[in-house]
Amino acid sequence: MAAKDTSEPTEPLIPEQEKPEVPMLSREMSWLAFNYRVLQEAKDPRVPLLERLNFMAIFSSNLDEYFKVRVATMRRLVKLKKKTREKLSDDPKQELDEILTEVTRQQKEFGLVYRNELLPELRKENIHLITNEECHDGQREMALQYFKQHVKPLLVPLIFSSNPSPLFLKDQTVYLIIRLVPKGDEPEQHALLEIPTQKHGSRFVDLPSEEGRHYVMMLDDVIRVGLPELFPGFEHVEAFALKLSRDAELDIEEEVSGNLMAKIKKSLKKREKGHPSRLLYDPRTPEPMMQALLERIGITAEELVVGSRYHNFRDFFKFPKFDRQDLYYEAHPVLPHPSLEKAPSILAAMKDRDHLVHYPYQKFDYVLRFFDEAADDPHVTSISATMYRVADKSKVAKALIRAAEHGKLVTVIIELKARFDEESNIFWGNKLEKAGANVIYGVPDLKVHCKIGLVIRQEEGKSVSYAYLSTGNFNEKTSEIYTDHALFTTDERLTQELGQVFDFLVKGNREHTFEHLLVAPFNLRESFVALIQHEMELARAGQPAYILVKLNALQDSRMIAQLYEASQAGVKIELLVRGINCLLPGVPNLSENITVRSIVDRYLEHGRIYVFGNGGEEKVYIASADWMNRNLSRRVEVAFPIYDPALRAEIRHMLDVQRQDNQKARNSDNSYWVSDTPNTTIRGQYELYDYLKKKAEDAGVL
Repeated sequence: MAAKDTSEPTEPLIPEQEKPEVPMLSREMSWLAFNYRVLQEAKDPRVPLLERLNFMAIFSSNLDEYFKVRVATMRRLVKLKKKTREKLSDDPKQELDEILTEVTRQQKEFGLVYRNELLPELRKENIHLITNEECHDGQREMALQYFKQHVKPLLVPLIFSSNPSPLFLKDQTVYLIIRLVPKGDEPEQHALLEIPTQKHGSRFVDLPSEEGRHYVMMLDDVIRVGLPELFPGFEHVEAFALKLSRDAELDIEEEVSGNLMAKIKKSLKKREKGHPSRLLYDPRTPEPMMQALLERIGITAEELVVGSRYHNFRDFFKFPKFDRQDLYYEAHPVLPHPSLEKAPSILAAMKDRDHLVHYPYQKFDYVLRFFDEAADDPHVTSISATMYRVADKSKVAKALIRAAEHGKLVTVIIELKARFDEESNIFWGNKLEKAGANVIYGVPDLKVHCKIGLVIRQEEGKSVSYAYLSTGNFNEKTSEIYTDHALFTTDERLTQELGQVFDFLVKGNREHTFEHLLVAPFNLRESFVALIQHEMELARAGQPAYILVKLNALQDSRMIAQLYEASQAGVKIELLVRGINCLLPGVPNLSENITVRSIVDRYLEHGRIYVFGNGGEEKVYIASADWMNRNLSRRVEVAFPIYDPALRAEIRHMLDVQRQDNQKARNSDNSYWVSDTPNTTIRGQYELYDYLKKKAEDAGVL
């Protein structure tokens, strides 16, 4: 897994009246258990060393976002009036205490992994990450010269001990709080210094290699070396790190009323000044100096979290590579698709048959070709697409801009409430509007989360529809690290109903019925419930009945109640849930027929797959929808069936491979799952790569 997932928005914690009371695991503790699985990857000696550093960065980045969103929300709930708090399903104060206890435990383990495992392993590989206290005289002189030339001009020290004015700390920025001890009897002074990671371009400084040994120093320590240069005349100067996380929630109602873009832009500015949710600090920081700082920044002890000498481990994403490819995952060159690779035209290939593409194993280029062809084809009259998270230099958006400039009717539904991607989405929305595209910023009361595209082409006097439906975003960057599935089709059963989805998105027309697509907020929840209940009927009739589901998250209490009921009816249920799981598996008389496992590995598992036995005629759907209340009730989602028998067998085989993973699969208690065939090693993601590679070889495209 080479990146974090940012698709975990805050779930309202005041329960809806219709939610059943069912035994469930804590959503918060389940998310923390997921992030601990990320830390497990950093601990795993089977993972290449520099990839383990990446997992440390992912763990840190995930936790930063968690504090900015979930913990900030919990703190707001704690401050609610008593009558309002009584409506909550759980005591927010107690839950917040449990969260902070578990976070503290994980952070202590994180520090031990870094100091006692990763640093020694790096040294064995002749990579020495040294501190200002560990460098020899020559290295210290090199660091000092580097400080004078490249770092000192970027620094703006602020002595706050003599300034009673309030201080403002930037969100997610590392600072050094500096103790200045004068030579005489003068009182000591305190200063604050922002570590200029962005301006410098990196958190790391390479020092000259010596006899094959690479040396690198963190920017923090280079500054520590230069502190006497920056603050001359003091007897003693020492520095301690701290970092503030602020509340990242946008105060926007889930509706498009008035000018939503103006609201978003205003709220983005407010996010920079959000209420503090966590202040990480070095435990060695002298208490009087820390107290003086807290008085200036207006933070109470509640927001204090013990950290370490260094913060913002997400900066390890940019740790120097030292040309040591052997310390990274073996290369997995992106694979050509067996039928699309040599197709002169993507549209023509779609007219011939359906095609299923699997990212990141296979090329994302086919999506770009789909939109490029549509943009340049004179017979294409219209293109519609949804955009949730778009790449910074999106080729998809550029193709849509070109199509609009060519005079085609281009309609793009852009979701402005995609957290941490709002600014990028606003940027592309403006570009598309200037090109003449019809840009719609969301749907009232709903978040548009489906990933769909529809091209209309005139052929022999008729309009022919070409559809793209995916579990993942139109994003070239994330397609390299998120596992997703995408269907290219001209099947009229699907394209006709996809046109209805766009009619709803554009015109707000809710007078639609769907027979083939499962669409939230129309029939998605009800259809899943009906499919589960059908399996229950089969089980009660003594027939084989089973459900296989792969999700990012399972939290919706009504769906969990359905699964419990199905288990009690005798339905065999296997769940692969990468992240949050609130279902209690294996409980007698409740869920003894349910197993839950989670896979965390090289790539981020992202595609959702739903399989229902259906009396021997399996029904297989894929989508971007988790079984969470937000996906089933407050988002626009599209689950689509795989009708082509060969493609259905393909996606089923891929799911079966992951069901057998005995290298990276964990049980619900985060212990590694042990299969019934212990002598067989199956690592799902690698098996899938080899499977798709062989298909490409057999097709003669590799």
